[in-house]
Amino acid sequence: MNLNALLQFTAFIAVTILLMLPLGAYMARVFSGEATWPGKILDPVEGFIYRMAGLRAAAQQSWTEYAGALLIFNFLGAGILFLLLMYQEMMPWNPQHLPGLSVDLAFNVAVSFMTNTDWQSYGGETTLSYFSQMLGLTVQNFLAAATGLAVAVAVIRGFTQREKRGIGNFYVDVTRAVFYVLLPLALLFAVFLVWQGVPDNMQPYVQATTIEGASQTIAQGPVASQIAIKMLGSNGGGYFNANAAHPYENPTPLSNFFQLISLVLLAAALVMAFGKMVGDKRQAWALLASMTILFLILFALCYYSEANGNPAFTAMGIDPNITDVNSGGNMEGKEVRFGIFNSALWATLTSATSNGSVNAMHDSFTPLGGLVPLFNMLVGEVIYGGVGCGLYGILIYVLITVFIAGLMVGRTPEYLGKKIEAHEIKLAVLAQLLYPVCVLGFGVVALLSPAGATSITAAGPHGLTQAIYAYASAAANNGSAFAGFNGNTVFQNIMLGIVMLIGRFGVIIPVLAIAGSLSAKKITPVSNGTLPTHGLMFVVLLTAVIVMFGGLTYFPALALGPIAEHLSTFSGVLP
Repeated sequence: MNLNALLQFTAFIAVTILLMLPLGAYMARVFSGEATWPGKILDPVEGFIYRMAGLRAAAQQSWTEYAGALLIFNFLGAGILFLLLMYQEMMPWNPQHLPGLSVDLAFNVAVSFMTNTDWQSYGGETTLSYFSQMLGLTVQNFLAAATGLAVAVAVIRGFTQREKRGIGNFYVDVTRAVFYVLLPLALLFAVFLVWQGVPDNMQPYVQATTIEGASQTIAQGPVASQIAIKMLGSNGGGYFNANAAHPYENPTPLSNFFQLISLVLLAAALVMAFGKMVGDKRQAWALLASMTILFLILFALCYYSEANGNPAFTAMGIDPNITDVNSGGNMEGKEVRFGIFNSALWATLTSATSNGSVNAMHDSFTPLGGLVPLFNMLVGEVIYGGVGCGLYGILIYVLITVFIAGLMVGRTPEYLGKKIEAHEIKLAVLAQLLYPVCVLGFGVVALLSPAGATSITAAGPHGLTQAIYAYASAAANNGSAFAGFNGNTVFQNIMLGIVMLIGRFGVIIPVLAIAGSLSAKKITPVSNGTLPTHGLMFVVLLTAVIVMFGGLTYFPALALGPIAEHLSTFSGVLP
């Protein structure tokens, strides 16, 4: 890593920490019902919403009621989005007169944005109208992120409450998440992006003539407002098909820098809010330490692989420096203005945080460089993770870790004063096993069926990686893809949509059941036999469990895919 890259990385870490600490404290106050400075403006708005909806903010819901409200809310929103997309040509704000989507694609898009996946089997600027982008996708970007925050807060209450049946009120939690957290941050970020040159207008597309005399269509539209929540809410679905590699979505080095921070900001801040709400900030730092260890190792591997390029070039007598005019390495599929460092950092963060946006094409990464975002998704995206889902995802690993530690010493496992018994472990394992079922089970069906195999555009190990990556992305609600994989077929739109639903709600429901079970329990005082869950030993144990449970489950598939492809390059075989 050269000095420039080192300075950028240091600035990224420093600014992220400086922002996440006060934001985490603020989020803890919001979801604890404490007074906040925006409350002077927003409290009357919040009260008006509850009165209109006939809700009582103090009313508590059991975990089943909470889950039921969540499912109704999300599926109703997806249904509205599905109809909007189907009949897009009848809606206003469609200056390009774009037609409605097919049934299978509308289903895929509606499920994708409702589940916070934002998988895109289409080109945004050539498929969706301004109305669909604003009233359809952007609204779901807010609501999907708010749903993740609400679930995480409900889980936190499970640890902090004693002998209570309720875990909060879903409608209250999602309202506060939108109005007190997501909207203010997105508004500020959107203004910043406009300042950097991201368009936000309702003008028709512009027809331009290039210096070569060719005709070019330059897309316009409400871009900045969608990009802001796309990044902050771990959504990732871009306005343009090229996503954050497009100069209208990501025009400057400064926009790229703060979009990188926005990838991880809310997820990291929520972990700090967790520490404050449970009354022990050491627990938050322990979780962040485990996340950061894995992040640093995986980013180093991705950056090293991309910076060194393909060893097949050396074997064939080709100078690797011609692939990167600045420092050598693999520049295929990357923007010259961002270079290898920013591309590798983005790829690592976007897959670790369930964001899924890209500023470089992962299909063009080296085998080990592409393995990193794939591995991040296979472990459940708990290395910071998405908004809300990262925290409750790593808490599943925490429960499994304390259970294993309890077996080692012969004591009932505990975490934050709550005994972790067979019921919670069964639910945690159920949630964890859904990922391999979705990735390997549905992925095998896609590979073996003629309709699914046609989506793979590369032969050998790389083609296998394309398919694994697609189903890992859908199951982990990430949304990024190896660009060579064709997802816009009837088969893939339906199969991937089903996997997105399982990956989202198949985890949320067991997690809420765990929260309900823990909330009803007493808090056990700490004793000499209690395993400390804030020290170095626990951080190492938790990190090892994440790698073993998340990584080794998929080792055969990884060995046949990116690892085999990497080894083949040493024999001079181009992937």
